[in-house]
Amino acid sequence: MSAATSCPACAGAALEPVWHVASVPVHSCLMVESEAEARAFPRGTLELVFCRSCGFLFNAAFDPTVQRYSPAYEETQAFSPRFLAFLAELCEDQARKYELSGRLALEIGCGKGEFLAALVERTGCRGIGIDPGFRPERLTTAAASRLTFVRDLYGPAWRHLAPDYLACRHTLEHVGPVAAFVRTVRETLGDRPDTVVMFELPDLRRILLEQAFWDLYYEHASYFGAGSLARLFRRERFAVHALWRCYDDQYLVLEARPAAAPTEPGSPLEDDLAETTALVAAFRTGIAAKIAAWRARLDTWRREGRRVAIWGSGSKAVAFLVVLGLGEEIVAVVDVNPHKHGRYLAGTGHRIHGPDELRAIRPDIVLVMNPIYLEEIRRALAARDLAPALEPVR
Repeated sequence: MSAATSCPACAGAALEPVWHVASVPVHSCLMVESEAEARAFPRGTLELVFCRSCGFLFNAAFDPTVQRYSPAYEETQAFSPRFLAFLAELCEDQARKYELSGRLALEIGCGKGEFLAALVERTGCRGIGIDPGFRPERLTTAAASRLTFVRDLYGPAWRHLAPDYLACRHTLEHVGPVAAFVRTVRETLGDRPDTVVMFELPDLRRILLEQAFWDLYYEHASYFGAGSLARLFRRERFAVHALWRCYDDQYLVLEARPAAAPTEPGSPLEDDLAETTALVAAFRTGIAAKIAAWRARLDTWRREGRRVAIWGSGSKAVAFLVVLGLGEEIVAVVDVNPHKHGRYLAGTGHRIHGPDELRAIRPDIVLVMNPIYLEEIRRALAARDLAPALEPVR
């Protein structure tokens, strides 16, 4: 069991174990060049622990020293039209709310730079992106002269930057010591109360409601609901002025400004501790049945001789396959990102196929790892004269 004695978010000691999974890949999106390398990929333990004081969920067995973020890391979803539309909507939302022309925007964990480039193009601001996985050859933008990218992890070395706007999208969940991280962000902003921060990350509430074990994996050390996220930022001297869910309620977005001292709750979404506690209890008692139900479905399809493929080769697919112990039951793992084609999934050794390869594979069933892409995938299959049954993973 966990040796954790205090919560990384609030330092509270009211901790309880939730779920244990041994031997999971320490990375899900790091590209692997051979099946043998994929099967021998380094592994760690999921030891999920819940803080009853603040509602934060974390992996008490997380070890940041085994993480190897690099240009070989393929996290981008920007080959999906649905995701690109969401990115454009978010960019437009931020540009409408905040006057950024001629100002400096900093993005922590910018990935391949799509959001920051779009923001700079849309608003006329300057941008600095920090991410060890950035690939300069992959980003084409007319605003290149106003963009600077640094291949590094964000930390105290970057406290000297003085942005007018700071974005951090799908990065905080990869951090173990979350309070220390947010404190460093606060120190970066100093005494500039007009600076805006925008954080986007997965919503724990949706994961718990669906008992989505495929959304729990080693790279994500930290899991926030609306309340635990807002409480962390308020403790670290931020005034939270916007808190909302988006992308079919999969993501949380928090917007805040620096404050002189810890601040008080302001959004009804923050009042969720009782609900989160109940959902954690339901997850703890129901997760075994959820896993068993998925195993039963897959066993039935195998007995019936039905060929099953998975669409989406990201972290969800890796967690789904590893927890269920799936191998030859899955005839193909498919992804629209061409930079993944021909590589292999860490831990399981499944080869990643491009959509065109399904013409030869001809699956009977395609599991859709993220249901928000269901219609996009249906159209992609129809364009290749394929009509397998689509099964959203939920």
